[in-house]
Amino acid sequence: MRRLDRYIVSTVSGAMLLVLVVVLALDLVFALIGEMEDLKKDYQALQAMLYIFYTIPRRVYDYLPLAAFIGALTGLGVLANTSELTVMRAAGVSVRRIAWSTLKPALVLILVGMLVGEYVAPFTERVATTYKSLARGEAETISSSTGLWHREGSTFMHFNAVQPKGELLGVQLFEFDESGALKRAREARRALYQGDHWVLQQVRETRLENNRSVVSQRAVERWSSELSPEVLGVLVIDPDYLSIKGLYTYTSYLGRQGLNANRYLLSFWNKVLRPVATAVLVLVAISFIFGPLRSVTMGFRVFCGIIVGLVFKYMQDLLGPASVVYGFHPVIAVLVPILISAVAAAYFMSRVR
Repeated sequence: MRRLDRYIVSTVSGAMLLVLVVVLALDLVFALIGEMEDLKKDYQALQAMLYIFYTIPRRVYDYLPLAAFIGALTGLGVLANTSELTVMRAAGVSVRRIAWSTLKPALVLILVGMLVGEYVAPFTERVATTYKSLARGEAETISSSTGLWHREGSTFMHFNAVQPKGELLGVQLFEFDESGALKRAREARRALYQGDHWVLQQVRETRLENNRSVVSQRAVERWSSELSPEVLGVLVIDPDYLSIKGLYTYTSYLGRQGLNANRYLLSFWNKVLRPVATAVLVLVAISFIFGPLRSVTMGFRVFCGIIVGLVFKYMQDLLGPASVVYGFHPVIAVLVPILISAVAAAYFMSRVR
């Protein structure tokens, strides 16, 4: 029986890795083509390829659930097409045992995904974003329209680039009074973090007093803020590419500032429940093989797998923004597609004889 388990595991894991490699390769090719439209200054083809290379961990993390699902579907499909599943069932091997053997490589992918998503992808994505901004020359231009915006109290901030080690490039600070009128604006070439505060360098300040502006310049200036390099590391990349720890840190920070954190809460719960979602999708694949897809061609199985995967993703993409707009808890938006998939898997498995 152990040999049989190893055979199922090797077949399914091989299919999962093949799907991951094929999907990742296609994604990298199309991503590189897309980057060719953003070439600017020192950001040329070689730099675009390096940027794409930095984003590989994030892309692997994105495609692991799809690889687990379609890999399980095609791996078991191969065994079904060669009647090996039928022989296993006739020899007394239970569906539960076959399902457990199929889940083993999926659990390995889940573990790898958790490690990559928590420790590797956030760092490399931050490096990639900063590298691209610096290569395109956007960090050194104070008037750049790119970068990121943030608010803390009555101060609105804009940064052209955030370096991983506590350095901001192209800093703009706009302070408003209680009536919403602008009272002071500061521009700095860069800012360095000094433990509990920031030091602005090459500062140009504009004060609005009595319907006139007063401009002054300083070499350095202290700037106190609750922003830290850890929090800024969250701001510089998309919420979906952050670690669970980073999302928790930033949602707590937004709560202290009285700001809406639903967008980051949605990403947080997506990350936390992704292992469950991946396992459920694999169970759906297993139920399909023993249920409605047990006697169809491999091409049709792959087609059905893609359709089910797209439906699952579109449900998440629809309910996620809806939770932000209509105010219901983001965990509901994440759980509903998982629960529907789990019910479908349980239904098809209950019909297996």
